[in-house]
Amino acid sequence: MEILPRLGVNIDHVATLRNARGENYPSPLRAAKDCEKFGADGITAHLREDRRHIIDQDIFDLKSALNVPLNFEMAATDEMVEIACDVMPNACCIVPEKREEVTTEGGIDVIKNSKRLGKYIHTLKDKGIRTSLFIDPSEKQIKEAKLINADIVEIHSGEYCRKLNYNKNTHEELSLITNASQFADQNNLEVHSGHGITFDSIVELSRIKEIKEFNIGHFIISESVYKGLENVIRHFKELIRQNRA
Repeated sequence: MEILPRLGVNIDHVATLRNARGENYPSPLRAAKDCEKFGADGITAHLREDRRHIIDQDIFDLKSALNVPLNFEMAATDEMVEIACDVMPNACCIVPEKREEVTTEGGIDVIKNSKRLGKYIHTLKDKGIRTSLFIDPSEKQIKEAKLINADIVEIHSGEYCRKLNYNKNTHEELSLITNASQFADQNNLEVHSGHGITFDSIVELSRIKEIKEFNIGHFIISESVYKGLENVIRHFKELIRQNRA
């Protein structure tokens, strides 16, 4: 029997709501513990350089309180690597980051940043932290990720999900993700996928056998306004199960 892909829930936007009023609620930690209770296989949190949502204390609180793995999203900076080595999450996912962007706009350019990323991966792996690179669905990027000893590649699904959401043709984007996932798996890299995933887009993505984990945040938090965290998480897991079968 095939093992189903894991569902990681990104709780960044619970912190966005908290920070909008400068209060101590809603609590990202409470949300993460609820996600764990409702069936999430892991929790993701992105400590951005500008601290626009998750803050340092959140990361330490999450690591100390969770029973599921913590995936620490971070920019490729000395500061973030130092924090990661203090927190000791299960995994770090290195993502590109620009101050002016609303959200992560694409994958990190592994080829252009190979030397720096390789140094950070070595440091993190020395601490026993699994390391992931958030990349566009590109064989060239995957080859470089393998060369610098990443454990995981997380394939950026944003363009596919955005086009599907606006009823545009998605054949090319889905093919890119499928082919990249297969290529990464053939090169002994664990394959994850994330960004922009909804109830609609998880259907085809779940059918890509090589994907071992989905990391979903904005849609889960948004849809929970209407349906509650428990119902949204359980529905995602059921869609994954149905379409992976």
